[in-house]
Amino acid sequence: MRSLTERDIRNSFINCSKGEAKRLAIPRDLAERPWDDLDFLGWRDPGAPDRSYLVVEREERLVGVALRFQPAQRGFLHRSMCSLCLTTHPRGGVSLMTARKAGPAGREGNSVGVYMCTDLACSLYVRGKKLPDTGTRFEESLTLDEQIARTTGNLSAFLDKVYV
Repeated sequence: MRSLTERDIRNSFINCSKGEAKRLAIPRDLAERPWDDLDFLGWRDPGAPDRSYLVVEREERLVGVALRFQPAQRGFLHRSMCSLCLTTHPRGGVSLMTARKAGPAGREGNSVGVYMCTDLACSLYVRGKKLPDTGTRFEESLTLDEQIARTTGNLSAFLDKVYV
């Protein structure tokens, strides 16, 4: 992914108003992000524990999506798998991220969801640059390029639902 500026990011959102995009928290460490290892930019809002955002290059334009999720509750331990990168995490490492649909459907309150790594670091998990709390990922017979293609394909399928 190419490096992004704050202006690029704010102008990319498809499922919130321009005013909402202007007010959302942008990561302060854009210059330090590992852009060559990212398939999308994802981050959690430090001021709102139930909000996250992602921005991806799609068909040569940036597409930003505002997401909401329920922070993990205390309780028994279980493992969950991210629907994008297929990384498994212990409790709280995967969350159901919901996005308001773009356009009239979103204004009517319609949304779609996907189970994703709560920290939105799917790209880094796939490449082995970051390990889940368990310390390992499942071994796969797919090549790294095939795993990246699967992850970006799963993200693209989710974005298609946001647009509809």
